[in-house]
Amino acid sequence: MLPIDFGAYALWQNLAVFLFAAAIIWAAGSRLAIYADIIADRSGLGHALVGLVLLAGATSLPEIGRTISAAAIGSTALVVDSLFGGIVLQTAILGLADFSVAQQVLTFFAPSSVLLLEGALVILLLSLALSGIAAGELFSFFNVGVWSFVLMGVYVLALYLLQAHEGRGWVPIAVPEELKREEEERPSDHHLKSNLEIGLLFAGNSTVIFLAGITLAQIGDALAVQTGLGASFVGATLLAFASALPEMSTTIAAVRLGAYSMAISNIFGTNALLVALIFLGDLFYRQGPILESVGRPSLFAAAMGIVATSVYLVGLIERRNKTYLGMGLDSIAVLLLYLVTLFVLFLLR
Repeated sequence: MLPIDFGAYALWQNLAVFLFAAAIIWAAGSRLAIYADIIADRSGLGHALVGLVLLAGATSLPEIGRTISAAAIGSTALVVDSLFGGIVLQTAILGLADFSVAQQVLTFFAPSSVLLLEGALVILLLSLALSGIAAGELFSFFNVGVWSFVLMGVYVLALYLLQAHEGRGWVPIAVPEELKREEEERPSDHHLKSNLEIGLLFAGNSTVIFLAGITLAQIGDALAVQTGLGASFVGATLLAFASALPEMSTTIAAVRLGAYSMAISNIFGTNALLVALIFLGDLFYRQGPILESVGRPSLFAAAMGIVATSVYLVGLIERRNKTYLGMGLDSIAVLLLYLVTLFVLFLLR
């Protein structure tokens, strides 16, 4: 897709195109959870692993497209701030799905040890990113910082470890009877479409999401200037929200299907990939190692990403089945954390 100078258009025109691209992302992402659920059942890979790799990868296509586009035009704030800012937002999506659909404690109804490993992976990657920012780039290869290589290397290694862990981890003694019934009664579309049709539908919707994500990045750079809010705040809020629409739609759909482990794995897997995408942004950012240009908003967003992920890890370990206001206490805490993050990012803009 060729770059378009959205700065030449009026603010209302850019907002209209932004909303249109966001709507396309939502529409395409709303079907991905259903296709991923079928793929998980047919392949036997398990919902947590499919959610981590396939679903998280597909729903992250807007971030991939946006990262490439924003890095190519030299906007480090739109790259790093939107990636780190998106982590807290997408973790809060679990709270939204809990409140709007599940009306119960999501972490109690997801008895899978692989989710704990995924959450630990997110914290590990964010901690390494913060360490790299604090230490500075010691050396680089072709203008790509060594810390970017470390983040991508750890992410790839973690995928291998998670794949090896799937199917041989511990299982809780007390598995909710409601979860067993939901898995048995989950409607199946297996007999309606062939494997090829499911694969093509999944790939087609993923391509649409990727192209819309590139468009969002180009519009976001223009909106940052036209609104006067700045690239950091726009990237960490508006762009992060629009790009998180696939995760929002697929997570809500997965919860409706009763695939709670897939819902949580989708979010954790996406967040881990967001950190690893720093490497991709560094490849297309030609002014030097990209982490050298990171500011306070990125540091704060990354730290809050660690806090939000830790809250759900506590919920997964505690597994307390008591709701407050129709959702788990961990979901309430993460939703409040997101509101605090938005407020602080606005002050730091």
